[in-house]
Amino acid sequence: MSFSELNLDPSLLRALDACGFSSPTDIQREAIPAALRGRDLMASAQTGTGKTAAFVLPTLHRLLAKKPAPGIGPRVLVLTPTRELATQVTDSVRAMGKFCRLRSASVVGGTPYPPQIKMLRQPLDLLVATPGRLIDHFENGRLDFSRLEILILDEADRMLDMGFIDDVERIAAALPTERQTLLFSATLEGEVNNVAKRLLRDPQRIQIAGVKSNHDSIEQHIHQADDIRHKHALLSYHLDSAEVSQAVIFTATKRSADDLAKQLSEKGHRSAALHGDMSQGARRRTIDRMHRGQCRVLVATDVAARGLDIKGLSHVFNFDLPMVAEDYVHRIGRTGRGGASGTAVSLVGPQDWDKLARIEKLTGRSIVRNVVEGLEPRHPEPRPFKQKSNKRRPSGGYGQKRRFGGKPNGGGNKPTVHHKRPSGNGGRNRSAGNGSRAS
Repeated sequence: MSFSELNLDPSLLRALDACGFSSPTDIQREAIPAALRGRDLMASAQTGTGKTAAFVLPTLHRLLAKKPAPGIGPRVLVLTPTRELATQVTDSVRAMGKFCRLRSASVVGGTPYPPQIKMLRQPLDLLVATPGRLIDHFENGRLDFSRLEILILDEADRMLDMGFIDDVERIAAALPTERQTLLFSATLEGEVNNVAKRLLRDPQRIQIAGVKSNHDSIEQHIHQADDIRHKHALLSYHLDSAEVSQAVIFTATKRSADDLAKQLSEKGHRSAALHGDMSQGARRRTIDRMHRGQCRVLVATDVAARGLDIKGLSHVFNFDLPMVAEDYVHRIGRTGRGGASGTAVSLVGPQDWDKLARIEKLTGRSIVRNVVEGLEPRHPEPRPFKQKSNKRRPSGGYGQKRRFGGKPNGGGNKPTVHHKRPSGNGGRNRSAGNGSRAS
């Protein structure tokens, strides 16, 4: 199937051709025709499946096909949970609408108010916004939604996790009732489904590639870590490998991201932090450095990395496991994109086993346990574990490995052992009595 078969405006087909896109993805094939018919949609699609184009293309087509009403304010409102995702959507709108005479803009936090206030006093075709900044303008009477035709909620599950749903519902209540609403989310279950019932009218439900069937191109494994020093040693082992071309390391807090990025830089790694306390300009410059290959390691929080798309990213490291199991799926989806393979390594500390259990339950797979020779954990895994086979056996990326034998069906299996590369201190040293490591 080609994009031309979707009956899109010729200017959009021209832009798609200029971008090198020839055929729609699964989510685009299903969502675009439904959206063009004016149906409300609730669609589930994972990162990297082309969901942004799935709502941008039919939206731009409808804007081109219908004469705008007089007045100011946007005809289309796209709400996203983070500034990075808002930037990604804005970039997609500009790329796909490059041959259209349409006016788009964005309203996000971390940028000055005056230009946004001036822009909101003018007629707009499409506005991309984060709920926090938009609600500020709303409460100050700066928004005119009288012309609004379409509301799009991108990554609704994430907006729910971040506590934005109350703001989203306040904004939705101020919009014309005769509108089209498109909701995209990694999951359509639980509270997301309840939100959809309140905001959408007789929506068509589309679900593409559930979480359990995704990420087959990503090699996933974990290392058991006794403490923070053990985590640092395991991370250094991997980052010292030539197999890692570029990586994103996820931490639980902004302070941890700053501290870890600084420590890695002191060890000679080209590293930078990315989190919500940074200005929009600083975050954009950091991401640009990654795109240009000037930065090898990005240490990020979940919120900051949402919507992050870096081509050729070889590895994702979970220095801290996420509190929400779904975030694990979003994190590792930064690698293994566009048909490429990738590797996701998680460092599991003593407090993380319940989190790991939730992740394995969500994904429907047991993640391979690996051990680095010389950096073995001192304590056994605190719960019964039977290794299930992954579709992809771990590659020989980090030096020689050997698989210890075990009984069939996983009984008695031991983790894969990575032989540690020689180092100046002879590996992980223990002092008699307390088992402490040399730093």
